[in-house]
Amino acid sequence: MKQKNIRNFSIIAHIDHGKSTLADRIMEQTHTINDREKKPQLLDDMVVEQAHGITVKSRTVRNYYDADDGERYEYNFIDTPGHVDFSYEVSKSLAASDGAVLLVDATQGVQAQTVANLRIAKRNKLTIVPVINKIDNKAADILRTEKQIRNLDPKFAKLNILKISAKTGQGVHQVLEAIRTKIPAPEGDKNLPLKALVFDYLYDPFKGIVAYIRVVDGQVKKDDNVLLMAEETKFSVNELGYFTPNMTAKDSLITGDVGYIITGLKDPRLVRVGDTITSITNPTKEALPGYQAVKSTVFAGFYPKNDNYNDLKAAMEKLTLNDSSFHYELENSEALGIGFRCGFLGMLHLQIIRERLKNEYNLEVLTTAPNVTYHVHLKDQFDPIVVNNPINFPDFSKIDFVEEPFVKVKITTPNELLNEVMKLASQHKGSLLDMGNETDLIVIIYKIPISEIAFNFFNQLKSVSHGYATLDTTFLGYEAADLVKVEVDINYAPIDALSFVIHRTDAPKLTQELVKKLKYTIPHRLYPTPVQAIVEGKSIARVDVPPLRKNAAVSGESQSISKKQALLRRQSVNKRQAARNSIELPQEVFNTILELDL
Repeated sequence: MKQKNIRNFSIIAHIDHGKSTLADRIMEQTHTINDREKKPQLLDDMVVEQAHGITVKSRTVRNYYDADDGERYEYNFIDTPGHVDFSYEVSKSLAASDGAVLLVDATQGVQAQTVANLRIAKRNKLTIVPVINKIDNKAADILRTEKQIRNLDPKFAKLNILKISAKTGQGVHQVLEAIRTKIPAPEGDKNLPLKALVFDYLYDPFKGIVAYIRVVDGQVKKDDNVLLMAEETKFSVNELGYFTPNMTAKDSLITGDVGYIITGLKDPRLVRVGDTITSITNPTKEALPGYQAVKSTVFAGFYPKNDNYNDLKAAMEKLTLNDSSFHYELENSEALGIGFRCGFLGMLHLQIIRERLKNEYNLEVLTTAPNVTYHVHLKDQFDPIVVNNPINFPDFSKIDFVEEPFVKVKITTPNELLNEVMKLASQHKGSLLDMGNETDLIVIIYKIPISEIAFNFFNQLKSVSHGYATLDTTFLGYEAADLVKVEVDINYAPIDALSFVIHRTDAPKLTQELVKKLKYTIPHRLYPTPVQAIVEGKSIARVDVPPLRKNAAVSGESQSISKKQALLRRQSVNKRQAARNSIELPQEVFNTILELDL
């Protein structure tokens, strides 16, 4: 294929705007798949992707398009997720693309991730092709949607915005032609030394690490000896090729091609997303700039049910190999035993990992309350300790002060929704830094603690703005904050896995809410079970879980005082003994904390 006939592109859209459906139609109209292979969400092959109707893991597929000008073109489509939690996957895909189709649902209009993904595309200096989808829907408001798109960027003012129905295939041919005419061919020189970007990878138990690459300069052939420049890892190319969408072997990949290389490497730490592959015999002088490594924003503990620790460990290892955004390390809880401390991109990412463990490995886990990373300064120590697990939070008597991470939050919202959005930001301890206009939209910039936005802030923002507000965050650093550790005692026994860290001012209200919910989720025993929330050694909230039967000592029966006292003494002994016993808690107890607006 001539380099001038190659097009590398992605489709960017808000969640549920029809991106996966358009991808299916493109593969059908380019005859990449036949009638027997047709099915909805063809590239979303994970069970959780099909269950939620979303894309979690980026995929790539090569299509051959016979254009109206009589020539054949190579269309390398690189899939992207639409949810905010997976914007890292979007940035990986767009780094390997030359252009992007901006897809907007005519029934919903421009929404949060429409703008957020457009910003990522513009940072990568991609050519944008705006398209309106679902024009066949009775609820479609095409004129309003077209006006919203034109307001996103001055360059869209005079563009011919395509109008399609990905469901029926109407207008998809025009999209294929627009990709050919508007998105540029890849730049690069095939005569220069090999320079290829690793934009993703997956792990195959037999073949090792399979690197997804975009060849920027030069070419790579089978059995070539190559080098990963970041880690200085050398390997021989066992196999290479492209996706159709299954892996199809080929003798070589040249400048502009998107495909895969089977490295044969078994250790995922040797391959870094954003790394540069070059030839050992004729190396390039300068590596590609790559992009920022992923950083987990939410941490939570995973503990095995039924003591199947080894099975959970093996499943976690396999998930890490196929999801570079997921990290974990070993931890131990007095109440729950041995488990793992896991890092996630957001709350949806946490939910997806839990569902994958259940669907793919038939494993259910107990999940502790999520939290972020804190810097704790001790009274007798100069350097702070890093704490991403409330279990390791030091005793309050040893703490000088605590620092928590802050981010700069850029929210773009329509003018009429400004008050609701600013109220939401203030409720989450946001400090207003700046405010300005961006076409017909208002841009407000806040400084907010990560702990306030990591869990449920984006869903609340979508709710108050009806989906029109956008969220873009930049890490600022750590600042001192008045934080306390909340410990939960059940039947006078501390349950370390239920501990969490919050702002002191929020503690009274949230702990009262917590113990009331725990009253209905903690399993009942034969005697009243006290549940307490402890802050700095003091109980600030308490409730008693009622027993399975009436308390014989206070049941209203006409008995002597000495009889009641004897029964109470025996019951008190039972309580103290039970407090030292292990307490088995169902996931519903941990869900109570997960559902709190921490």
